[in-house]
Amino acid sequence: MNPNQAEENMTSPLVQRDPDVFARYTAEGWWDPETVAQRIAVHARERPDASAFISEYSRMTWRQYDEWSTDLASILIRAGLEPGDRVCVMLPDGPGVHVAFVAAEKAGLVVVGVGPRAGEQELRYLMGRTDATVLVTQPLHRGAPAAELVARLRDSGLAIRMHVVVPVDGQESASVIIDGEPAFGDAASLAAIPGRSLGPNDLFLLNSTSGTTGMPKCVMQFQNRWVYFHKLAAAAGAFTRDDVFMSLVGAPFGFGLWTAHFTPTILGAPCVVMSRFSADGALRLMESERVSVMACVSTQFIMMLNRPEIEFVDLGPLRAMFTGGEAVPYGRAAQFEEKTGASVLQFFGSNETGALSRTSVEDTREQRLATAGKVIPEMHVRLFDDDGADVTASGGPGQPACKGPATCLGYFDDNAANAQLFTDDGWMLTGDIATIDDDGYLRVVGRKSDFIIRGGKNISAGEVEENVGSHPAVAMVAAIARPDDTFGERVCVYVVTHPGRTVELTDVLEHLEARGVSHELYPEYLIVVDEMPQASGGKIAKAALRDDLKARMAEPA
Repeated sequence: MNPNQAEENMTSPLVQRDPDVFARYTAEGWWDPETVAQRIAVHARERPDASAFISEYSRMTWRQYDEWSTDLASILIRAGLEPGDRVCVMLPDGPGVHVAFVAAEKAGLVVVGVGPRAGEQELRYLMGRTDATVLVTQPLHRGAPAAELVARLRDSGLAIRMHVVVPVDGQESASVIIDGEPAFGDAASLAAIPGRSLGPNDLFLLNSTSGTTGMPKCVMQFQNRWVYFHKLAAAAGAFTRDDVFMSLVGAPFGFGLWTAHFTPTILGAPCVVMSRFSADGALRLMESERVSVMACVSTQFIMMLNRPEIEFVDLGPLRAMFTGGEAVPYGRAAQFEEKTGASVLQFFGSNETGALSRTSVEDTREQRLATAGKVIPEMHVRLFDDDGADVTASGGPGQPACKGPATCLGYFDDNAANAQLFTDDGWMLTGDIATIDDDGYLRVVGRKSDFIIRGGKNISAGEVEENVGSHPAVAMVAAIARPDDTFGERVCVYVVTHPGRTVELTDVLEHLEARGVSHELYPEYLIVVDEMPQASGGKIAKAALRDDLKARMAEPA
């Protein structure tokens, strides 16, 4: 059994920099010559007053999207930024973050995408790691003036050349402030845009991804991989311009990029976004805007199912819901389909690989909800065992890997990480364990990487351990996943304390807050033990900890 007959003649991990590969994928129809900014300009001319983005608070038309992103690009050019400069964008998931992304594209800048709730430690690391010297925020960050955050970052030694404050939802350029002073573009900076704008195969964005140890790595993104992903999604969901999209996932990351930044713009369809997710708010927006295609992680649709509001809203137009980032719970997904009439669809892949398999509206419910979908031929999916042998023909199990038009350019300036991401002959690995059946359907059966997947977000157990282990009372720590009906998994840490010391969960959380650690890395359960179980080689036996946690959870409350 081999669902992939074609072979790729690729060996370099960064092979997509090869112009011959660009030309071939374009000729085969997977990639396009147009950029996001060029598509927006077309919509602005042809249907200027149609909605591009709709949030809880405002609407943005295609004309405004085009004009506001051009104005911001002009401001950034006049401020002295050079092509290729890296600009850290930390904005909520409203229209404004997309304006900033397109402004950077027009100005020839590379965005460093950071989630709006990132902690100072993560932000400091990512800006330093990518040499980003510009930070774009809204006026407030976590309820305090963002200028105070910038002052602390500068005091810590981070070389922030420029702090750009943009208005809520990316509106009028007159509201842009740079280091406390109003900023404007001019005729010369406007005239410079055509010669500076990025192309569809240029590096346009760096986003973070969790590693099994240490701080996040930075994935190099170019637009055409998401153009290709859009084509996969459009075929799977039978999209048209008449659809109304809702994207409830983070804008700077893979799932958010295709569902909000690329697919609606390529189609010219409106996209509903929320600066901060709430189940009731999402349900009300779905009803009022007549949403037909929704994208969310499993935790979010489960939270909607749990709300009484779902019994009273009209979700009749909804026909497809794309989910992912974690295992899709069959029972709750089936319940969502029965309650709404929508098909639950998914892709299997990662921020690095893009899509390896997908389900579609043509699949049966069993295929949609019990598998990760049929492998995608042009991604040339393979399964490798622990010794690196290709076990695709036998159906696995093995670690999925791929080569094709959806893969990223690799990790930014990180040879060691790229050596782990790619095999020696250029196959990009996923970190999961999967099988492929005789009909070409992929099933994820395990996880090779040490991640906790909470609400669709990959949380590095190594990062949790590194931060919790810095508490002065903690001698040894191990982070594992605690099963959860709503979030899929939550973060649980086992701790051995130094002699004579004690520690509570609240102590650890206060310590992490003081360190500026991102909240997603906070443990939600803490178990103090006298000693850690040991595996061969002296490593902590996490399987034994999982068995212990299962037994504790089975005990009467």
